[in-house]
Amino acid sequence: MPNTKVTLQKAPRNYLPENYRLSTWGKLQPYFEDLKKRPINSIEELQQWLTDISEVEAVVSEDACWRQINMTCDTNNKDYEDAFTYFCMEIEPKMKPYAFELNKKLLACPFTKDLGPDYFTYLRNVANSVELYREENVALQADLSMMAQQYGVISSKMTIQLDDKEYTLQQAARFLQNPDRELRETVFRKIAERRLQDKATLNELFDKLLATRHQVALNAGFENYRDYKFKELGRFDYTPEDCFNFHEAVREHILPLQKILTENRKKRLELDAMRPWDTDAEPAHMQPLHPFADGAELTKKAITVFHQLRPYFGGCLNTMRDMNRLDLDSRMGKAPGGYNCPLPETGVPFIFMNAAGTMSDVITMMHEGGHAVHSFLSHPLALSAFKEYPMEIAELASMSMELFSMEHWDVFFPNENDLHRAKLDELERVISVLPWIATIDKYQHWLYTHPGHSEEQRQIAWTVILGEFSTQAVDWTGFEEYRLHFWQKQLHLYEVPFYYIEYGIAQLGAIAMWRQYRQSKEQALDNYMSALSLGYTRTLKELYATAGIRFDFSPEYVKELGQFVKYALAEMGVQ
Repeated sequence: MPNTKVTLQKAPRNYLPENYRLSTWGKLQPYFEDLKKRPINSIEELQQWLTDISEVEAVVSEDACWRQINMTCDTNNKDYEDAFTYFCMEIEPKMKPYAFELNKKLLACPFTKDLGPDYFTYLRNVANSVELYREENVALQADLSMMAQQYGVISSKMTIQLDDKEYTLQQAARFLQNPDRELRETVFRKIAERRLQDKATLNELFDKLLATRHQVALNAGFENYRDYKFKELGRFDYTPEDCFNFHEAVREHILPLQKILTENRKKRLELDAMRPWDTDAEPAHMQPLHPFADGAELTKKAITVFHQLRPYFGGCLNTMRDMNRLDLDSRMGKAPGGYNCPLPETGVPFIFMNAAGTMSDVITMMHEGGHAVHSFLSHPLALSAFKEYPMEIAELASMSMELFSMEHWDVFFPNENDLHRAKLDELERVISVLPWIATIDKYQHWLYTHPGHSEEQRQIAWTVILGEFSTQAVDWTGFEEYRLHFWQKQLHLYEVPFYYIEYGIAQLGAIAMWRQYRQSKEQALDNYMSALSLGYTRTLKELYATAGIRFDFSPEYVKELGQFVKYALAEMGVQ
């Protein structure tokens, strides 16, 4: 295994004591008081003031991240849950009024106009934050953080029994790739039944989230939470109307590709009708792809793939492994999902996932590894705020890495036929995820522009929207109720509202990056690293341009990218 390392310098502490650890608000507040009252009489003093703010933000953010990491790694640990709760309820809400005052102070400072171009997006975000801030929303947002975390707690307890063994739903999902169709159906039914056991609990939680979010929007002077959230997310480069265009473009130009891929799998499986437990399956004479045995092997192989792509990338993962910043295996009591968590003071991020030895785990590792590389590349930027890049560029980093890395997947799949299957699975996932993204995003637009709706109205809206983005190639007979609540499996709806269209925008961008990579590998990787190194010191359109692609999700552009993927599929024998 390559042993290249990437060394990052921990952000220096020149303001907080080196031994300072976040414990209580009382021990943190004096630093905010000093920053609030400190006079600023020159551009140099302004820059030092911003540097000190950045240092506090980095220390507090890293502490908060570790609280979340610990809790998701072990949801049964009461101490971890209490530590996270304490931050959400006793520290974060008290910081927000100070952040508001500091932002106002920055905007009012006469020397702010003399800051360089790197500060443009930061100052734009500061102005946006000041405009949105309402004191009455501080407690509500703390409540929302706590409610959102309950989704992970509920989901982490979802398991099924199979042959006297207990499996998390993530572990059970690997059986859906098994060539034994009877086994797949059994497992699918168990998963569906288990999810439906908590449908009422999750509906009740969602109702509370919707009502609280709507009140936050009203407090800030908005008619609905959708419009509030667009502004809070800093969506300066596109509008709800652009999202509607994305939905239409996906329905018109991507859905037909998904149908081709579904029909291709149906043909390979030699089935008269595709059922929900067939969509990830392989023919009876083929075993599911088994790229690794456990998290240690996944780590080793991922490092090799990244190193072959570019030694710097492998060095990032090596450093993370050495610092114990990889928790990859699925286990009981661990929250679902996967993420890369930037740690702004030390700079070396943490990857969390629920690996069970499947092909999808390889994709997740490549994806989160792309996020990790982004964290490494942006760490040297001067201010913590410069590293708070929007998801449209963050997900471009991760999704592009998935496609770039395919060229080296022989590390996981030395057999040529297995490698071909793996690449086809990835392209099938890339295409199939776009209609799902459009479905979830359009559903969110409906949810938040129809406040006060009933559960029945919500189900009707979901059914209509789900139907719009369905190929009708899979027979769901007998699972109508499960389909009514199918949206409940999407954690973004609970934990990070409206954070989903970013995946679609970035997925299109990743396809464009892959097209560029196939034309000129080294130039594409150079552009990729250059864009990620900028953090959020440029607008989204400028970041995409630095990456060598367009920030564009119009129907015309989506059609162009769809044609490229169609050609790539034809090269692989899929017509």
